Amino acid sequence: MTPSPNQPPDAPEPENPEEIWKAKEIAAEAEEEIKHPDTPIPSVDEMRSAMGWAFEAENVEESMLDTLTKHALLVLEANRTMNLVTDLDPRELAAKQYLDSWRTTQLLPLFGRKVLDIGAGGGFPTVPMALAETDTKFISVDSRPQKAEFMKDCVAELGLKNVEVQWNRGEDYLVHNKVDIVVIRGLSSVRENVRMLRKVRQSMKDLIMCKGKSWSREMRAGERESERLGFRFNTVWEHELVGEFGKRALLVYSAPGGL
Repeated sequence: MTPSPNQPPDAPEPENPEEIWKAKEIAAEAEEEIKHPDTPIPSVDEMRSAMGWAFEAENVEESMLDTLTKHALLVLEANRTMNLVTDLDPRELAAKQYLDSWRTTQLLPLFGRKVLDIGAGGGFPTVPMALAETDTKFISVDSRPQKAEFMKDCVAELGLKNVEVQWNRGEDYLVHNKVDIVVIRGLSSVRENVRMLRKVRQSMKDLIMCKGKSWSREMRAGERESERLGFRFNTVWEHELVGEFGKRALLVYSAPGGL
C-alpha cells in the first residue's frame, strides 16, 4: 500500500477503536486511588446474620442467603485492592446492595428473558438477580478489566450457570447482540444513560434504571432526551429498604427495540 503524502512510510497503522478504549481503561484503573484499602472483613457468622436481618420479611431460601454471604465476603476482600463498594458495615451492605438488587426480581417479570447488566462492578445487581431467577440469562459487562475478572471469578466460585461475564462496554456488546432488558444501576444519570445507548437503542426491548430517592428530579432532567431518542417512560416501582437505609426506585422505559 502506498503511504499518503502526509504520512511517513514507517508510520504505524491506526489503532483499533476497541484497543484504544481498552488501553484507556487499563491506564485509568492503574491510576485509580483505592478508597478503602483497609476494608474490614466481618466473620462469616456476622455477615450471614446481616443477610438474615435484611431479608427477614422476604420469602427467600436459607441457601440463597448463604450464597449471598459468600459473595459479600469476596466483595469486601477484593475491595481492598479495587473500588467495588462504599458500604462497609455488614447490615448496610446487605440492605443497600443485596436486598435492593434482589427486589428488582420481585418487581419485574424476568422469567426466560435475556438481561444485560451494564457496569456490574462487584456483581450488583447481577448476582442477587441471578440467584433469584435461575431461568433468566444474565450478561454482566464492565469496562474495567480488573472488575470484569473479579466477576468471572465470583461466577465460577458461586456456580452461577446463568451468568456470562465480559470485559466490554455495554454499548459495544449491543452492537452485535440483542437482549430483552438492559439494567443499569448507579452508572450515570437518566440523561447520560440514554445518550450512551442512543446508537444501539434498537437492540433492547426495555431499559431499567435503578435509582435512589431523587429519581423524580433526575427523570424530569432527562425527559426530553429520553423522548427524543425513543425511550418511552413506562412506570416506576418504588420500595423502601429495611432499617434507615431509605427509598429506592426502578425506572422502567420501553426501548425502541421493543416497539
